[in-house]
Amino acid sequence: GARLTSSERARVVERVIRRVNERIPVPYLTNKAWFCGLEFYVDDRVLIPRSPIGELITDRFRDLLPHPPAHILDMCTGSGCIAIACAYAYAYPEAEVDAVDIAPGVLVVAEQNIQAHGVEHQVTPIRSDLFRDLPPLAYDVIVTNPPYVDEEDMNDLPAEFHAEPVLGLAAGSDGLKLVRRILACAPDYLAENGVLICEVGNSMVHLMAQYPQVPFRWLEFAQGGDGVFMLTRQQLIVCGELFKLYRD
Repeated sequence: GARLTSSERARVVERVIRRVNERIPVPYLTNKAWFCGLEFYVDDRVLIPRSPIGELITDRFRDLLPHPPAHILDMCTGSGCIAIACAYAYAYPEAEVDAVDIAPGVLVVAEQNIQAHGVEHQVTPIRSDLFRDLPPLAYDVIVTNPPYVDEEDMNDLPAEFHAEPVLGLAAGSDGLKLVRRILACAPDYLAENGVLICEVGNSMVHLMAQYPQVPFRWLEFAQGGDGVFMLTRQQLIVCGELFKLYRD
């Protein structure tokens, strides 16, 4: 069988030692992560893809959307994995996908992945502080996996997570700092029958406690995972008063 050369062996040993001593997640050592069956380049500028939203994309959003989306927004794109997976899922007919993030370094990684997958014609990376710098567009679906880890969970995260960018994880004392802004602004960027799909993880507890009157539809996942809700544009408009303080 194939044997490793001594330099390859040394490289493997070095990675194992760093993994153990520095608790660096394997995808950062190999610069490879998988999402929706697709390979992505990752480094410590971006979070490692692990969102249950991947299951929704693989299922082409099941029965959640009234029709196949022509315009998709991936807000807080990170490595670009959600945007690129959406481009694959909706290649025929072709959906246009905008991939938004605030950090230039993050967008460099997203751009690298967009090119590696050859979807430049479909996926456009955009630098914006959430919706603040976006042109007024009407998306059929806004998918977002924003930073949502609350202070308590940040302090309890295993050492591996400390290798990941804090900007991609932490979101204030209750984890909802960015989510509130997204809820406030999303209806202005959704088409008539558009929907928002947003991951909030454990911060779903805070969200439900603070906004009991909002009809969050919490999605279920066959492969495990929770903390992902869906709201329609109409529902967001009806609840607009609750979030208007947080509008950009």
